[in-house]
Amino acid sequence: MSDVVHASAEVRRARYAVAAVFAVHGAVTGSFATRVPWIQDHASVGAGQLGFALAFTAFGASCAMPLAARVSHRFGSRAALRGLIVLWTLSLVLPALAPNLYTLCLAMFVYGASAGMADVVMNALGVEVENLLGKSIMSGLHGMWSAGALVGSAGGTLAAHLDADARVHFALATACLTVLGVLACQWVLDVQAGADEEPPPRFALPPKSALLIGTVGFCAVFAEGASLDWSAVYLKDRLDSSAGLAAACTTGFMLTMAVARIVGDAVVNRFGSVRTVRLGGVLAAGGGLLIVLADHPAVAMTGFALMGLGIAVVVPLCFAAAGRSGPNPSQAIAGVATITYTSGLIAPSLLGGVAQATNLTVSFVLVTVLAGGLVAFAGVLRAGDRDRPKLSPTAAAVPERRS
Repeated sequence: MSDVVHASAEVRRARYAVAAVFAVHGAVTGSFATRVPWIQDHASVGAGQLGFALAFTAFGASCAMPLAARVSHRFGSRAALRGLIVLWTLSLVLPALAPNLYTLCLAMFVYGASAGMADVVMNALGVEVENLLGKSIMSGLHGMWSAGALVGSAGGTLAAHLDADARVHFALATACLTVLGVLACQWVLDVQAGADEEPPPRFALPPKSALLIGTVGFCAVFAEGASLDWSAVYLKDRLDSSAGLAAACTTGFMLTMAVARIVGDAVVNRFGSVRTVRLGGVLAAGGGLLIVLADHPAVAMTGFALMGLGIAVVVPLCFAAAGRSGPNPSQAIAGVATITYTSGLIAPSLLGGVAQATNLTVSFVLVTVLAGGLVAFAGVLRAGDRDRPKLSPTAAAVPERRS
């Protein structure tokens, strides 16, 4: 009995630790998103060129994410996450140092690669803890990511309002977040590979179940990535808002996502994944319509807030469903992570290209259509509701090796 209590305490501690890592990861993203207009001006690039540079974020993530499992296999999950979260926090300073398009592309490649690898490892650990506890926690973990992004964007809003140099802002943020990330990683689960366990393949096609679930995640993360990186630019260029108000729009978007994710586990347990995602799709599409039709900053900000509320719990539900979708949960989770994460990274660049050819309003018409796709595709999460595991307290033992 004492061994079970000790194991359960260790798993609970690991839950809080990985939640802190999610918050640090989100804070880096929030810090970056609010200063995109400054980075654009500093590098002297237009909307199309900015979108092109942001595409290198997706390219970097796509190249690096398949390697995350091998890093975790080689060093263990704790050491791998510690190294990757440090790489991620340090990469924040790079975009602000870029003086032109070419160096900005290189900076965004490194930024995306480090973000993607850290994201895969911390989500895999989150699913491990959820399975050990036998209850839904992924929405709450992503809520901590949103809370961290909110703190980061709030700091960015203040820095933008003060017209602070983003290089100084990012250097201070990096120093704080690196220390917090290293401290949190001391208590995450340390899942070690067995001595006779073969290392995972560098590249593997995701199973069909992951593709279907990834379709839902694609729609949500596309809207999230577009809103994070373009909401401030939208208010500044389309509605002639001040830099401070434009940055505050990003903060409001992250606020609604954080609140919805923190309470999301209770909502999902009450209504189920499918109904929750369909309702979210209606809210997100409605928010998109407000953004497209807005003639005043307050209307657009309300639209972005509704967008955040509607898409908030979709990605956590996709990861949870992937973990229960077939005989190889790890492969399914990796597949869904790749699809959803790449969606969020290609969204800003695609929107930049559309804006260059037309305008930002047309770009957000595309976002609205994809948000409505959540209503159509939510049914693929139904199997996850039906097959949710019911674990006993004695199941909460710390794993010795990754399956």
